[in-house]
Amino acid sequence: MDELAIYPGSFDPLTSGHLDIVHRAVDIFPKLIVAVAVNVRKLPTFTLEERVEMIKDSLAGVDRVEIDSFSGLLVDYAKRRKARVIVRGLRALSDFENEFQMAHMNRRLSPNLETIFMMTSQEHFYVSSQTVKEVAFFNGDVSGIVPAPVLKKLTTRGTSKDGLEN
Repeated sequence: MDELAIYPGSFDPLTSGHLDIVHRAVDIFPKLIVAVAVNVRKLPTFTLEERVEMIKDSLAGVDRVEIDSFSGLLVDYAKRRKARVIVRGLRALSDFENEFQMAHMNRRLSPNLETIFMMTSQEHFYVSSQTVKEVAFFNGDVSGIVPAPVLKKLTTRGTSKDGLEN
């Protein structure tokens, strides 16, 4: 494939499962944009700038990956970036219903935009950003399921209620 692909998400925070999808997608597409979304339905734990920084640090040295951020509709962002492919990761059947609905809505809004689903590797299927935040909140060990820059940020953020509660 010679298409530009976008891997969108809130990445609050980036996990090893997200990295798995990035590394596999970059083997398929000549360029991948990891696009950090401003999600108006969620109150993030980390600021947009912190999330972008953690992703850049986690993917330093990975060729053909760009880190960007956007707000608004993904289809509008894809159009601005001249991308025709959206990459989405699936962990379990519970992810599928929501992703399926979003893919069809995106296709309705932008008929030339394709969504490609990639199954997260089996060693990461149980990892979610929410679970990582909950475990870190109670001083649990999340090493190995988040990249080192995220682990550092989670550790320095501490376990105060205002730091990881969201």
